[in-house]
Amino acid sequence: MKNDCSSLSRRELLTAAVGAGGAMLLGPAWLNSATDGVDPRVAQVMSGIIGIDMHNHVHLAGSESHPQQGPGRGRQEEQQQTPGLSMAEEVKQSGLTAVCASYELDFAPNNKPGDARDNFLRWLTAIDAQLEKEHMRRALTLKDLQAAHDHGQPTIVQSVEGALFIEGRLERVEEVYKRGVRHLQLLHQQDDMVSPLGDVITSPAHLGGLTAFGAEVVKECNRLGVLVDLAHARPETVLGALKVATQPVIVSHTGLDSRTGGNPRMAEMMKPHLISNERAKVVADADGVIGVWTKLAGSPKEFAENIKAMVDVIGIDHVGIGTDTDLLSSRVGQGTNKAWPALTGGFFYAVVGEMLLQGFTPDEIGKVGGGNFCRVFGKATAGRA
Repeated sequence: MKNDCSSLSRRELLTAAVGAGGAMLLGPAWLNSATDGVDPRVAQVMSGIIGIDMHNHVHLAGSESHPQQGPGRGRQEEQQQTPGLSMAEEVKQSGLTAVCASYELDFAPNNKPGDARDNFLRWLTAIDAQLEKEHMRRALTLKDLQAAHDHGQPTIVQSVEGALFIEGRLERVEEVYKRGVRHLQLLHQQDDMVSPLGDVITSPAHLGGLTAFGAEVVKECNRLGVLVDLAHARPETVLGALKVATQPVIVSHTGLDSRTGGNPRMAEMMKPHLISNERAKVVADADGVIGVWTKLAGSPKEFAENIKAMVDVIGIDHVGIGTDTDLLSSRVGQGTNKAWPALTGGFFYAVVGEMLLQGFTPDEIGKVGGGNFCRVFGKATAGRA
């Protein structure tokens, strides 16, 4: 099995099949029934892809970071999930194989040291129960992702957005590793109240980039086999992490600062979160992958255009998809399968279809759709169980 999650011969066959007008359907048998009514060209391409969303919020109804917050409270209100939605069914509907299931830890009520760890462990326990209920398993290695695709069994890569739970205790990285975490986003919007890891993009720089303890966390992730995510990190923090990292990193969700969409108010809000060409190239030059988010894209067409713009800057081997949506929400613009108002089918089906229309080849779609993430995830977790 190759680290890009598909074989060259399959890609060649897919390309030939699409060119022939879709007379042949490849891939695991489960995909045939899952793609009823889908353009056969889209189904053919997707049969060879392990589709990955590099950044998705998976909050079970009642386990949100701040479930007690009421209406009119901004992100607190938006984060409310739709009761009754199934992780497995939502991933299947999307057409993805896996989502990197993240928890926005700094939105939880972390009032004193120890609270962040308790909140994160409590959420992991809730996910444990839901996975058991839905007969799902976490993907711990690249082999797990391949098996999930081959057998049509949706899965998650366990993540966290903002490693506030560490609180200066390096052994807590291994603690959550043993709970299934394989993807760690160092920073979000707040500093660790005990031992900050580095400067974040939404606050004035005051730590000098990556802190000494932040460097130790990066090294520990590399030792254990946890993929390091530098989303929300200021450029100086990213550079510091790249200096000490021994494995490729990702920036799971962002967009180019030249692609601001048609909503000036939203563009201004998102401006600090966007990445320049120069900063994006730094990550790519270190063999990293950058996930393009759905924000500032009002349709699948605009989203594919944003992907193309990122590809033009850093190359096809360094771009992925990181929606920054909520899997278990039915709210338009927030839910993964409700990312756009006119979206009626699954998220990934719409994206693959639009990428084909815009001239991406099956091989290129495979890389952006999950192959590039698989490459770095495979390197990060190689030799681990």
